[in-house]
Amino acid sequence: MTIRKVLLAAALSAALVGTVAATPALAAPAPGTTGPAAAARSGPARLTQPAPTGRYQLGTVSLHLTDTSRADPWVSSPAHRELMISVVYPAVRADRYPLAPQFTPGEAAAFDRYYSGALDGALPVGAVDWAGTLTHAHQGAPADTGHGRFPVVLYSPGAGDPRNWDSTLVDDLASHGYVVVTIDHTYEAPGVQFPDGSVRTSALTPQLIQQAEQDGTIQALMQKVMDTRVADTRFVMDQLTTPGTLPPALAQTADTTTIGMFGHSAGGYTAAETMHDDPRLLAGVNMDGPLGNNQLESGTNLAPVAADGLDRPLLLIGTQQFTHHTVAAWDAFWQHTRGWSRDLNLPTARHASLTDAEAYLPQLARQGVLPAATVTNELGTADVERTLCVERTYLADFFDQWLKHRPVTAFDRPALPPESFIQ
Repeated sequence: MTIRKVLLAAALSAALVGTVAATPALAAPAPGTTGPAAAARSGPARLTQPAPTGRYQLGTVSLHLTDTSRADPWVSSPAHRELMISVVYPAVRADRYPLAPQFTPGEAAAFDRYYSGALDGALPVGAVDWAGTLTHAHQGAPADTGHGRFPVVLYSPGAGDPRNWDSTLVDDLASHGYVVVTIDHTYEAPGVQFPDGSVRTSALTPQLIQQAEQDGTIQALMQKVMDTRVADTRFVMDQLTTPGTLPPALAQTADTTTIGMFGHSAGGYTAAETMHDDPRLLAGVNMDGPLGNNQLESGTNLAPVAADGLDRPLLLIGTQQFTHHTVAAWDAFWQHTRGWSRDLNLPTARHASLTDAEAYLPQLARQGVLPAATVTNELGTADVERTLCVERTYLADFFDQWLKHRPVTAFDRPALPPESFIQ
């Protein structure tokens, strides 16, 4: 069993598993493609990200951070916790700078091995040019300092996923006037490449997880994952306000007094739990993330955020049957929270639909390197373009409402079918 599947089975929720129709909706080209690939395609498949919908050009920079106050919980060397983050931000004269790759070469190689295993071998190692996949952010482009300061939004990925596995949503949100900071949780992500060229691979091996399952310590292991993630996130917030961390122009334009957060799966859990522990987070979005370490979500072993609720806004986005009526930990949060909350359900989408898989897997199927049945299993039957539109729209509207204090109407009316707000 792969790392991702073990983590999902043991830590996330049985509610993430559901039934889907037998035939995937693959008729329309995925965003960023122009139609079926030629049958004579040679070499690894190439992927294209859908273009952002906002008005701002984008720049990006990656930063190496070291927490000298904390030992790394996963390894004995190096002595202190080290992280890599990426910052995507509104930029000017961006077209003078090269587009940034989604993955460095070392990260791409690690992700290639990881993702092939996560799809049970349906995608052969080397079948995709992950290192050649480009984002819509330009490496090192000057920050836009002419439109005031932009709120900061943090992003945490799913369990075992890298920080760049939601670039489609990250770039889009930044294009609407946000400084988005993505966090790699070192030794949990498949591979994190540091400036010296070293690649730190995951310590959450299948053997470690299987042993924890056999020993009955899987919940303790998952709690260690969450405690580490929350500490990582709080440290990143500390660093963003430390002079010299951000390049000068970016520090000038990033409003570090106005911070939100979103995340997928364990990253959504991270966003909610960090909000509970740290009042600097003013608003958050939990996309398909559990709020406790009980794999059946039975209402036991609740996270503090589920037991206590929040006094600040949290948007829940769930796929399939993941709602506060079907997941006990979400219901506990719903009953206890004092802040604004909505529960947006995407019933025909699946867990991976909230990642870059939504844009990429249909492209791979059309290029003949991934079975159509795998696309259905991973993404469900939801229309790709519509699902991406819904995710981007509600994410931007939520942060516009709560970080920019702009009036929005999206949450005051029922979502259009098949999506719905669950009351």
